[in-house]
Amino acid sequence: MKTKIYTLILALSTVSAFSQVGINTPNPTATLDVNGTLKIRDTPMTPALPGYTIMAVNDGTFQVAKVDPQVIIDAATAASGTNTSVYAAKKTTGITLLSLGLFPTGFRAVNFLAAERSVGSAALFSDTDNTFTIPSNGVYHVGFTFRYGAGLQAAILTNTPGIGILRTRGGVATLIDSRVFSGLTVPLVLSLTISESTLNSLYSFQAGDKISFGLTGSSALDVGLLGTSIGSFYIYKVSN
Repeated sequence: MKTKIYTLILALSTVSAFSQVGINTPNPTATLDVNGTLKIRDTPMTPALPGYTIMAVNDGTFQVAKVDPQVIIDAATAASGTNTSVYAAKKTTGITLLSLGLFPTGFRAVNFLAAERSVGSAALFSDTDNTFTIPSNGVYHVGFTFRYGAGLQAAILTNTPGIGILRTRGGVATLIDSRVFSGLTVPLVLSLTISESTLNSLYSFQAGDKISFGLTGSSALDVGLLGTSIGSFYIYKVSN
């Protein structure tokens, strides 16, 4: 018994004399450096995670550190297949139509901004060219709705205006889908255009493709009506 007491006193005095203590290692690199297994005979059970941290070991340095349980929850959620490509935005004010030399004739893009997103990562959208960037190869579900003005206009069917989705790949812009505004014409009486339309379908994209949402046949449109227009889109990956 005396031998054990002396040993314990010696160990405690050693701890106080040195800033780092090693067990089974002559060169400790932490305050307590254990080269071996560890047993804890009794640990209390906690009923919930809030207020607690979890201890984890770095596989490279073997350093033990505290981890917020939410970090593990987020990592598990991501590993389970959380769709990081999900993105949606809506624009109700400040709408202008952008025209670039690479756009097909008559197409002008709506100036959506990353700040107008309702769901998704701002990193997926560029305010420089107002485009959504495809993060990975696959099939995506895309929806685009635009209401021009109040949604009902007189006599703008002559140039078949409508909405379109544009894909830019390797500097080449391609209109991948479009739909003209529908309308009603009564000869010698009136022509009405239902100036609201929606595109909703599946499309195959490659990583790095840039997607623009805009209007087709736009030369026939009255820019003054854009102040009362509304546009929105959503996009997310559904398959590889």
